[in-house]
Amino acid sequence: MLLTHRLARHSDLDALKALMDAAISELQKDFLDAGQIASSRAIMGLDTQLIDDGTYFIVETDGQLAGCGGWSRRATLYGGDHSPGRDAALLDPAREPARIRAMYTHPGHARKGVGRLILTLCEEAARHEGFRRAEMMATLAGVPLYRACGYSPIEDVVDRRGGAPVPLVRMGKALA
Repeated sequence: MLLTHRLARHSDLDALKALMDAAISELQKDFLDAGQIASSRAIMGLDTQLIDDGTYFIVETDGQLAGCGGWSRRATLYGGDHSPGRDAALLDPAREPARIRAMYTHPGHARKGVGRLILTLCEEAARHEGFRRAEMMATLAGVPLYRACGYSPIEDVVDRRGGAPVPLVRMGKALA
């Protein structure tokens, strides 16, 4: 399976939203109940600032969208355009970690290297801009991948903004 990648464009939004919905619906089933999955839709999603900043990647195989994800030089750690509490303030790469954001793999392409490729692209780009560390807010489904890629848990978080409590794990990694 050949994976290709490119930066996302605003014209990709409908396809990205469909992929995100499928990933949330299917890949969270072993970790969350139906109420928590519904709540996840309210607190997760794409922050289009990432597309505007040129930091959001699409991975494709055979012309099909296999996954997406990005990184940010801005303060928001997670959440989509519809999520409250976003902060577009620029981070200081010498003192603050880059943010790994909105990582989603299509359920049909899970465990095929899509997530690893996206993480590598994000880490290389953040390192190139002078960031020494990266952080993310991981879903329970994503924790095994992120651990395997060198991320360590920082704190367990429960986000109740969507109604039902959604357990998450803030994770970080040195980019040296």
